[in-house]
Amino acid sequence: MTGLPAGAVPWLHDVGRGIARNLYRPAYRIRVTGVANVPLTGPVLMVANHSSLIEPQLLFGMLPRRSVFLVKEELFRGPAGWGLRKIGQVAVKRGAADRGPLLTLAGLLTEGGLVGVFPEGTRGSGDVTKAHQGAAWLVRRSGARVLPVAIRGTLRPVGSRRRFRPRVDVLVGQPFAMEIGGGRTGLAEATERIRASLAALVEELDTQRKETQGS
Repeated sequence: MTGLPAGAVPWLHDVGRGIARNLYRPAYRIRVTGVANVPLTGPVLMVANHSSLIEPQLLFGMLPRRSVFLVKEELFRGPAGWGLRKIGQVAVKRGAADRGPLLTLAGLLTEGGLVGVFPEGTRGSGDVTKAHQGAAWLVRRSGARVLPVAIRGTLRPVGSRRRFRPRVDVLVGQPFAMEIGGGRTGLAEATERIRASLAALVEELDTQRKETQGS
């Protein structure tokens, strides 16, 4: 079992992780806290906040095991698209009612893999004020544990000048299991719990960054 979709090349995936782990270190001061909280085995759904294109790559590199992310379909063009498929990432068409990508992720989770999603659905402030139900559906379908991860520092503050090696913080929370009820009500309740847990972790990270500002 590789933890990757059909057509992916495991060794290319591992090389890609190594590249992603170090790609942004010349441009950012990256601090990762709580990586020991990542379960090394079993089905895990990682949920993270999202404010820039850098975050998926940082997470892909820092995780201590193979991971599969939903990536917007627009990036699956030309050589880049070939590379994304070969390292096992899954294309999703934003705004479309296509369950194919979710079914692929559910299958990977059922086999014991780690899947990463951004419940907000698109880039924004990263404060997680809203969330889509796909994450809760995946948990209900697979029984995966939820792993919240907060990221701050990739988004340049509005009105600020270009920053020299800004600090980027990644905070990995504690994984937790969920019992999700049936129907839309069960999904809605689970979605709110996932959103709230991630939003609380982001707030915790914001507090930590304020307390250590300048360090």
